[in-house]
Amino acid sequence: MLQDNLILEHYGLNELNFDTIKSYRDRFAEVKPAHPWNALETKEFLYKVGAWGKVRDTHKEGVTLAGLLLFSEERIITEVLPQYFLEYRESKGDEEWTERFTSQDGTWSGNIFDFYFHIHEIVRNNEPQPTIASSLTEALINMLIHADYNGEGGVILEKQPSHYVFSNPGLLLVPADSVFSNTVSQLRNPNIVKLFSLLGLCERSGSGLKKVKQSWSLHHYKKPSIDQDVSMHRTVVTLSMSAQERQISSSEKDTYTTSVTDSGNNFKSVEKYQNIPENNVEINSCNKNEDSYNKGLVEELNSYNNDNSSYNKEGNYYNSELNSYNNGNSSYNNYQSSYNKEPEDDSSNSVNGEDIDTKLWDIAALAREKKRLSPNQMEHIILELCKEKPLMLKEFAYLLERTPDGVRNNYLTKLLRKGQLQLKYPNQPNHPKQAYLFHKKDIEK
Repeated sequence: MLQDNLILEHYGLNELNFDTIKSYRDRFAEVKPAHPWNALETKEFLYKVGAWGKVRDTHKEGVTLAGLLLFSEERIITEVLPQYFLEYRESKGDEEWTERFTSQDGTWSGNIFDFYFHIHEIVRNNEPQPTIASSLTEALINMLIHADYNGEGGVILEKQPSHYVFSNPGLLLVPADSVFSNTVSQLRNPNIVKLFSLLGLCERSGSGLKKVKQSWSLHHYKKPSIDQDVSMHRTVVTLSMSAQERQISSSEKDTYTTSVTDSGNNFKSVEKYQNIPENNVEINSCNKNEDSYNKGLVEELNSYNNDNSSYNKEGNYYNSELNSYNNGNSSYNNYQSSYNKEPEDDSSNSVNGEDIDTKLWDIAALAREKKRLSPNQMEHIILELCKEKPLMLKEFAYLLERTPDGVRNNYLTKLLRKGQLQLKYPNQPNHPKQAYLFHKKDIEK
C-alpha cells in the first residue's frame, strides 16, 4: 500500500488544479483568518499543509500522494493510482439511477476535495435536518480518509430511499466491533486527515463513526451497520433512515397518527414514524417544528456537537459557508488571489453587477428569492438564462445567489449530460473563459 506522504518527484505544480487549490485556501482563510500560512506562496503553503514534499538527501521535491489526491485531476491521479475512482449515485429504488456522477465525467476535476464538497452540497439540499446532513458528511469524510486508493472498486456513495451506503477499498485498521465506540486514531492516510482537519472537517480522535451512531440514535434510526468483504478487500457502512422498532400502546398510536397527519412533515417514511417518543407533548412539538425535531432534541444535539463535533467549532466552515455566497462581500465575487487561472489582462474574477443585463437579472429573480427550488424550476431558469447569452460559472453563481460548486454539480453537469447545454470550449474543460451555451439543437426547435 502506498503511503500518502510519498513524494512524487516528477509531479510538480503544473499537475495540480489551481481552482481546487484556490478553493481550499479560501476555506482555510475563512476558518483561520489570522493564520500566518495565508500569506505564503502556493508551493510553501502546500508544503506546510502536507501536499508538497522535499527529499532532503537529494534536494528533489514534488507533490505528495495526498496532495495529488486532493488537488490534481483524475487523468493525472490515475497515472499513479490506476484503480482510483470516485462515484456518487442515487435512485428511487429501481435499477435506474436518477442522479450519478463519477471522477471520470470530465466536467469537474475528479479529485477527492472537490468530490467531498460536491456531495456536501447535495446532502445539504436533500436533507433538511442539519444534524442528519452533518452525520452524512461525517461518514463521507470517514470514508475518504480511510480508503485505500490503490485498491479496486473505487470509493462509492449510494443513496437509496431508505438508506445510504458508503463503500470503499481497504479493510478496517481496528476491530469491527469497536468502530462505533473507538476513540483511538488508526490512520491509513495521515496527510489526507491533516488536510481535511485544517479546515475543521475531521479530527484525529477516531470518533467519526461514533458521533454518527450517537446522532442516529438520537433520531431513533436503526443502528448503523458496518461490513467487511475480506475477499474484495472492501469496507461498507450502511446508514438506514428507518426507525428502530418497539412496542407501543394503542393510545400512543392514535395520538401520534393525529400529530403526523396535522404536521405537514416533509419526511414521509412510514417506518421512521413507528418509533414514538414517550412524551406526547414532545411529539406534538416535534411535528409542529419546521425542521421536524423538537427543541429538546436540538439542545441535546447542540450540547453533543459543542463537546465532540468539529462542525460546531468556532470559525467552522459549515457555519460560514451557508451565507458566504449570499452576501455582497462573498469571497467568490472578490477573486483577488494570485492562485486562480485567469489571464493577466483579466485579473479580477468578480462579477460586476453593472455588467449584468437587466433581463438576465429578472429571469433569475425567483432563484434569488427562494433558496429552495425544485430541480426542474432551477434547470428551467438556467436554460432561459443561456438562451440569452453564454454564461460563465461565476455569472451563474452571481445571478442565482448559489455556490459555484452547487450550480455546477447539481444542475449544469446534469444539463450537459442531457445535451441541453454545451461547453463553449468542449475540448478544454478548465479553460479560464469556459462558458455554458444553450444547445443549438434546442435553439432550432
